[in-house]
Amino acid sequence: MLLPLHQALDARDGGHSLRVTALAEAFARALRWDDLRVRRVRLGARLHDVGKLALSDTLLTKPGPLTDDERDRLREHPLIGAGMLESIPQAASALACVLYHHERWDGYGYPAGRIGTEIPLEARLIAIVDAFDAMTSERSYRDCLLTGHALEEIGRCAGSQFDPDLARSFVAAHDSGGLALDSVPAHVALEA
Repeated sequence: MLLPLHQALDARDGGHSLRVTALAEAFARALRWDDLRVRRVRLGARLHDVGKLALSDTLLTKPGPLTDDERDRLREHPLIGAGMLESIPQAASALACVLYHHERWDGYGYPAGRIGTEIPLEARLIAIVDAFDAMTSERSYRDCLLTGHALEEIGRCAGSQFDPDLARSFVAAHDSGGLALDSVPAHVALEA
């Protein structure tokens, strides 16, 4: 049941969800999370943007700034994604990641405005990895950032956008080579 969603995401997002999944798993392992939590993060990362399947290509690839209405529509993708997955038992462990990966540590995120530790830990990790991949990937509306600049941005946003401990750990793990993707299986397992 999940495989068609994975295939649709891969076709649509240029590998973003696969990169986020691999990096999220590497980060979770660098943090020495147990296997169950790593599997939840892997599935949550793999499906985090599934709600974007319901949005138009025109919106997702717009070369310029979004209007307020377009931004509001884009911000619906976590709710849409959670709605798409709620009746799929194999996706149950991913729901919180899909729903809350755009929440901010300071409470100014969406869709629920959760703050700090109200945001599930796995979703906080995915928020960092998702932002890092978005910054270091070419987008229709901007060039990619160099890795060092993206890491500086993650550090700068620690305590506002991102969980401060996780943000610092991400930068440290990257700087120490602890996010080596060769430690992640070549395939991205689909199990929950």
